Amino acid sequence: MRNDAASETLEDDLLDLVAEEGMIERAALDREANLADLNIASADFIMILMAIEEKYGVYISVDNEVADLQTVQDLLTVASKKIREKSEA
Repeated sequence: MRNDAASETLEDDLLDLVAEEGMIERAALDREANLADLNIASADFIMILMAIEEKYGVYISVDNEVADLQTVQDLLTVASKKIREKSEA
């Protein structure tokens, strides 16, 4: 069963990580923001994914799983799903 409070906390932690690794002001990081509009260079995006992998022990494939991501929420959804799957395994 999904715990909404835990999901919110996880997504907030992920937003903090995205802000830090993507060098974006946390207050300016809106869930509906388009990733392309945030001017996150591809190297920064890789750093974000690597930080998620390191902190949570999950692998997110750059080729398959993030190719179609459009918004910050899309990224949060994919990362959260991976983290939940790992914790349930």
